[in-house]
Amino acid sequence: MPPIPYVRALRLWAERDPARAAITDADCSVSRGELERRTNRLARAYAALGVTEDRFVTIGLPNGAEFLEAVVAAWKLGATPQPVSWRLPAREREAIVDLAGPALVVGVDGGTVAGRPAVPAGFAPDPALSDEPLPERVATAWKAPTSGGSTGRPKLIVSGAAAEIDLEAPMQLRVQHDGCMVIPGPLYHNGPFGGACAGLLRGNHVIVLPRFDALATLDAVARHRADWLYLVPTMMLRIWRLPEAERRRYDVSSLRAVWHMAAPCPAWLKEAWIEWVGPEVLWELYGGTEAQAFTVIDGAEWLAHRGSVGRVLVGEMCVLDTDGRPVPPGTVGEIYMRRTPGTSPTYRYVGAEARARGEWESLGDLGWMDAEGYLYLTDRQSDMILVGGANVYPAEIEAALESHPRVRGSAVIGLPDEDLGNRIHAIVQLDGEADDAELAAHLRERLAPYKLPRSYERSAEPLRDDAGKVRRTALRAARLTVPPRPA
Repeated sequence: MPPIPYVRALRLWAERDPARAAITDADCSVSRGELERRTNRLARAYAALGVTEDRFVTIGLPNGAEFLEAVVAAWKLGATPQPVSWRLPAREREAIVDLAGPALVVGVDGGTVAGRPAVPAGFAPDPALSDEPLPERVATAWKAPTSGGSTGRPKLIVSGAAAEIDLEAPMQLRVQHDGCMVIPGPLYHNGPFGGACAGLLRGNHVIVLPRFDALATLDAVARHRADWLYLVPTMMLRIWRLPEAERRRYDVSSLRAVWHMAAPCPAWLKEAWIEWVGPEVLWELYGGTEAQAFTVIDGAEWLAHRGSVGRVLVGEMCVLDTDGRPVPPGTVGEIYMRRTPGTSPTYRYVGAEARARGEWESLGDLGWMDAEGYLYLTDRQSDMILVGGANVYPAEIEAALESHPRVRGSAVIGLPDEDLGNRIHAIVQLDGEADDAELAAHLRERLAPYKLPRSYERSAEPLRDDAGKVRRTALRAARLTVPPRPA
């Protein structure tokens, strides 16, 4: 069966069972039939505002049914949804809008974005507009997420795939037909966005939480008997840190796939989850929004290759040294990717150029491969700290810190040091109390001496965003003018 337009797949699910829930958020539940009719009307309202085929529609809405309805309405006009955080400061949003040149900005008051049509959150189209099906259109690019990456400058990552799906193809990300999934991450990030869209297109009931909350996530899985769950390691840690009796009060036996991605997962935490949900349930994916290549590994394979993010499933990867030469197995270098030769480009940038060596492109990650082709991550090139001539990877220290029972989150950065070039500084968010001496003793049992922080700092605020990412460059810049307390 050839691929069919996204909009046809959604209509087929609605015709098959119009009363079945398609989306549930904190405020409402929308059936398949309602989703079909509401997005037909919404698409006509967007068309009247100037949305046409292959134009961007910038969507800056909180997590909820309204966000996904805006995405579907854009698809129905053959347009490309371009998700952004609804919390963006006006100046940052304007920079992205200037870059994208969208036909419409969703989630801001009219007149807020100069020269662009806009509709606010809660926008309701004229009820006189028809809710009958529109002519089928297919966007050349089904999504265009925004990323600042390590540069801090916004760029669009425009998908190379059209808004079409083969419903008979093998399950993508183990998303089954007619299933039920829980999405606790922000929909403006690629992982939650892609998971939620895959769920809708395969007839799933998509449970969207307004924000991540450990108890609310477990409650949603248990109450809806969800079979698919998206997480990042920060979420996994917060769920695991719940009192055991509280965590086990929720029945999560319905889960068939728990996916984690977006950041490295500490080995001890991954092992704990494998023991809890089962090795056949826990899955990890490593790759970029650019989708040139990615690796996948399940819990059983991980136990045999502890610490790995798996072998390449799509595309190709290699590890190169600073001169662009392949390194031997077990040697750390920069990870480069390319799409399978002969296939179409998987993305294009707007506002950036790829970091490339010929056909090979890098996302700035460091790692190594073993002789069997299993990939192991160390850290990002931009985050590595050179201490007295030795390479130190913050993610390794953060994983060791977060194995302490009272560390809720951490970020490790390098600060200038006259003797060593850089000294390691740890910023920690605690549940309860733990002094510097206790943290240092905990780390001495787990790390070589040259990797130990020489100063510590407490933070009352989360150090990672809702997608589990930490911007170490910004943390370092903020502290260069304020010397931290030495350990």
